[in-house]
Amino acid sequence: MKKLLILLFASVISFSLEAQVNTPAPSPFSRLEQKVGLTDVAVEYSRPSMRGRTIFGDLVPYDKLWRTGANGYTLISFSDDVVIAGSAVKAGTYSIFTKPGTESWEVYFYTDTQGGGTPRDWDDSKVVAKATVPVYPMPMAVETFTMTFDDLKSGSANLGLLWEKTYVAVTIEVPTDAAVSKSIERALNGPSAGDYYSAAVYYLSEGKDIGQAKEWMDKAMSMVDDPAFWQLRQQSLILAKAGDKKGAIETAKKSLEKAEEANNADYVKMNKASLKEWGAL
Repeated sequence: MKKLLILLFASVISFSLEAQVNTPAPSPFSRLEQKVGLTDVAVEYSRPSMRGRTIFGDLVPYDKLWRTGANGYTLISFSDDVVIAGSAVKAGTYSIFTKPGTESWEVYFYTDTQGGGTPRDWDDSKVVAKATVPVYPMPMAVETFTMTFDDLKSGSANLGLLWEKTYVAVTIEVPTDAAVSKSIERALNGPSAGDYYSAAVYYLSEGKDIGQAKEWMDKAMSMVDDPAFWQLRQQSLILAKAGDKKGAIETAKKSLEKAEEANNADYVKMNKASLKEWGAL
């Protein structure tokens, strides 16, 4: 009998080891990474699906704290200090909790990063930022809870949350302009042609002082023996923006000629479009 029990036990253990079946998680883990300006932002979360259920107002009650996903805390990380809803948030990792409503949501950024569900003892002192954002109804249903980075700009992005027929978004501001300005100041203590060029193009793209952009571009081009077509292209745009149409046309023609020599169809097309806009074609 003892030997029989041992054999039965051994066979059960053996069967259990061999019967380990891998199945997909009901709410799979996802990691989302985005460069916003010069800041790295990452989100880690688990993604539940509708599966025929009513989500908001039922599975996820209105006006109650929600973990914003499934399983462990949903986390967001910033490589630089950011601003959310007017609150300065230090670089680091935070959890995200929400309180969905019919017309608006409250979105909380919380210092605790370990746990599942919602905190047993909510501590307002651990809230580094709180945003109240409007609900945007969608015409179609999104089956699986989804987080996105939308409306990307050099200084901000929207963190989007979509599920069922609901979309909400929180704007995250990043310190791009301050970082670039500091970089420009540092580089211009001993600038190269590339430094002047990069500074000028940034000022052009961000609508900053075009006179300063022209001065930097002039310095950059004076330090280059044989400017490339893409450099001449940016110089022509700065000249046009500064009101020097004649100079812009002359420079665009040089860029066009070099782009044709390089067989670069994109720059050929862009230069021709600008020359036509400026009345030269």
